[in-house]
Amino acid sequence: MKILKFLILTLLVLLGLATLILYEGDIPKDVVDARYTSLDSQFADLGDLGRVHYRDEGRRQSSPVILLHGSNASLHTFEPWVRQLEDKFRVITIDLPGHGLTGEIPSDNYSCESMVSVVNEIANSLGLEHFVIGGNSMGGSIALRYALDHPKRITGLVLIDSSGFMRKRFENDDNQGVLAFRLLKSPWLRAIGEVIDPYYFVSQGLKAAFYNKAVVTEAMIMRYNDLALREGSRSATMKRFSGTADDKYRAEDLAGINVPTLLMWGKEDAVAPFAFASEYEALMPDITTAYYDRVGHIPMEEVPERSASDLIAFLETINER
Repeated sequence: MKILKFLILTLLVLLGLATLILYEGDIPKDVVDARYTSLDSQFADLGDLGRVHYRDEGRRQSSPVILLHGSNASLHTFEPWVRQLEDKFRVITIDLPGHGLTGEIPSDNYSCESMVSVVNEIANSLGLEHFVIGGNSMGGSIALRYALDHPKRITGLVLIDSSGFMRKRFENDDNQGVLAFRLLKSPWLRAIGEVIDPYYFVSQGLKAAFYNKAVVTEAMIMRYNDLALREGSRSATMKRFSGTADDKYRAEDLAGINVPTLLMWGKEDAVAPFAFASEYEALMPDITTAYYDRVGHIPMEEVPERSASDLIAFLETINER
């Protein structure tokens, strides 16, 4: 018993020292917002769902597509695609609750259900009756849930290295390549996660997410880091990771999605292994694939021209139907 008490005390002391050494204060919201808004940035006040940052870009009279970012990312991840798409399509990108310039929300609800509600509210506010929805990683899981909950509104689905479904466990299938994701699963480390400097974890996570490490510039790291330090965002992240995952789907869910689907995947993905792709491909009835050699978890930033070209071709086939 004395040994156990000693070990617990030692652990608490080490956590306290780590907190002191790694402490980093929040950056005020207005400072971060001024740094990362654009002329196309808009904010929708959705009450308990938060003050949601989104962008509505491209040709307003053209077919709309809503794109959703992954965990710990922001709508900025789709900027390279928007530049490729905006001449032909209307592109709506959204900072989901707990992320980007939306950040912490009054309800403290960061579930998949809450994020689907945000997407629906934005779509309603923009008067979108029908649209393509897509997402990367966590965003793909939310796009899947939206397609299941609102099938009559969806004309197409785009899944980019998507989370949300697995029948088997594969080697390295639990975000093992990303230290931050592993640590955020630990209640001990979440306890200090709201106050420690995220820079190292951001840098390591991005380098794990990209096969071509040269893509990970200091400017990219600082963008992710600043958004993580935005006032309230670390608290929201800790709450999100302490919740119960509600974005896992059954095989029959995927088999019941009857809209054209584009499945995009980097073959060197260290976050969501390429082996997952076969699961989606085998189950979804109207699926087209675009797979990328020597590419990691975020194709729209790693190979933006090539992946955007595949997306444009897919969107054009939908318009022809």
